[in-house]
Amino acid sequence: MNQVQVLLSTYNGEHYISEQLQSILKQSYPHISVLVRDDGSSDQTLALLKEYAETHPDRIKVITGSNIGVVSSFFELVQQSDPHADYYCFCDQDDVWLEHKIERAVSLLSSQSDHTPSMVFTSTELTDKELNSLGTWPKAPSKQPSFYNALVQNLAVGATITINRPARNKFVKGYEVDPSKIIMHDWWFYLLVSGFGNVIYDKRPSILYRQHENNVVGGSNSLFNKLKQKYRSYIKHKDKHLLVMQAREFYGAYGHLMDEKKREQLELFIAPRERLREKIYFLSRSKLYRQSILEQLLFRFLILVGYI
Repeated sequence: MNQVQVLLSTYNGEHYISEQLQSILKQSYPHISVLVRDDGSSDQTLALLKEYAETHPDRIKVITGSNIGVVSSFFELVQQSDPHADYYCFCDQDDVWLEHKIERAVSLLSSQSDHTPSMVFTSTELTDKELNSLGTWPKAPSKQPSFYNALVQNLAVGATITINRPARNKFVKGYEVDPSKIIMHDWWFYLLVSGFGNVIYDKRPSILYRQHENNVVGGSNSLFNKLKQKYRSYIKHKDKHLLVMQAREFYGAYGHLMDEKKREQLELFIAPRERLREKIYFLSRSKLYRQSILEQLLFRFLILVGYI
């Protein structure tokens, strides 16, 4: 039977961590272990984790460290994960997993090649902090998930992601990256798996995605408000060029291993675009896309004005 390891990063999560762990332990899929990394909590999170580890020593292992941030914490979890597991699930501290989350992910991934990096992600059932439903979020992608989308847009909610062993090994074996140049761990794995393997979207929610003051995603916002938020974010970070910075980090780690077409698009995206003719050249050759027409128009506009 395939073994699944849950990779859980915690930080000051005392209010919700027990409910999350209980939902993992109650999964319909039986062959599960949990590796938790606490990112320097100052509340009772670590004490609660140790209680669970003592109660379930065969299923839960806790490692501790200093506060290095969410991206680095998840990257360390992947590095420390069991190399013999078949699948790995990313997990946040404040959600609740639906009972068949892992079973369904394993079923979908088991149809993929044992040698191909693969990943499944799902929609979520958005809730308030008391787990009252606010509807399904995000909506299903209108276009196929792919590397050409991943360079400019993240579709995958991290807590819904399950990857297979080839995807884990692609990350672990020999390609050091700088976490400070990566926007989010889930985005990085969307890039990595779409660059070298298969990304599967499952429209059925797999988690209750709890919204509270520390993690509100704005799932109920209108498309106009979302575009306005994205535009303001690009303006705020225009000097950092976050998308290009992340893409350059990916190129340094994996560019030499990519197929020609994907590498060409990656090189085109990270090339300098100081002059108008360089921006127009990029837009005429680019295959990169966002999911909606309006988002795509915004992306092209931001290229022209130099914010990407």
